[in-house]
Amino acid sequence: MLKMKKTQGWLNTIPGEVVLLLTAMIWGTGFVSQRIAMESMAPFAFIALRFFLGCLVLLPLLIAVNVKGNTQQTESRDWKSVFVKLVLPGVVSGLFLFAGTSMQQLGIMTTSASKAGFLTSLYLVLVPVLGIFLGKKSNRWVWIGVALGLLGVYFLSVDMQMTIRRGDIFLIVGALFWALQILALDHYSPKTDTLKLAFSQFFVAAVLGLAVSMIWESRPMIPDPVVWGPLLYSGVVAVGIGFTLQVFGQSKVDPALASLIMSLEAVFALLGGMLFLGERLSSKEWLGCVLMLAAVTLVQLKGQQRKTE
Repeated sequence: MLKMKKTQGWLNTIPGEVVLLLTAMIWGTGFVSQRIAMESMAPFAFIALRFFLGCLVLLPLLIAVNVKGNTQQTESRDWKSVFVKLVLPGVVSGLFLFAGTSMQQLGIMTTSASKAGFLTSLYLVLVPVLGIFLGKKSNRWVWIGVALGLLGVYFLSVDMQMTIRRGDIFLIVGALFWALQILALDHYSPKTDTLKLAFSQFFVAAVLGLAVSMIWESRPMIPDPVVWGPLLYSGVVAVGIGFTLQVFGQSKVDPALASLIMSLEAVFALLGGMLFLGERLSSKEWLGCVLMLAAVTLVQLKGQQRKTE
């Protein structure tokens, strides 16, 4: 997970656990806005506008931090240093962010917001598994969690005819890209400024979304004014504000506990889908949700305890 510096100001008076719980709630209900937007918007147009809005939210905070930093210290501005410390991390993380978001957006067009939240949370199980290839150690609890996660995916996505929806496949592939994005952030965040990294990856995802939309999507970017509500919530609240709350929350909470709290976005996606979209799950899908939640909890609480050994 991201390594944050201690925050200052009034946010220090709020427990980090509360901030992260609010983050999970925002991200979980964000699946509802994504699902509603897909009824009238093209997916890549939505991605482009969503992340451009996220950039606009982070921009004032980024400027304020830069102004304060420039009054305290000066550092070399040669192009090689800028490329290694900011451009390359932003491009790599942004590519994975765009890929994960694209798969998620395409998937949510044909599946429910409730299932999308749980299938996306599979990335929390995949992170330690992929970390093995980067020299990070995992214990048996990780593999038990992987087995539970795969079983959960089966109950959530495979029907009685042994077929799986195309949207569910997109979401599962998207979880892989989300895991790669988390690993990219884990690699680059100690070497660069967190807010600059966030802004640059949002900008890369927005530009890629705009490029794909202009090439393959023929309809207007916002065909119906009604979509502004879900779009603003997804871009301003879920991306901009949600990430900022994550920054402040993680600065005061142990990374393993922070990951566990934020994984509750799947639960809030389920509640949001039921309350706002009238979605209902079958008993088989409920079992899949329970197994997925158990897998995430197991990996976060037990699977990371020995990773530094």
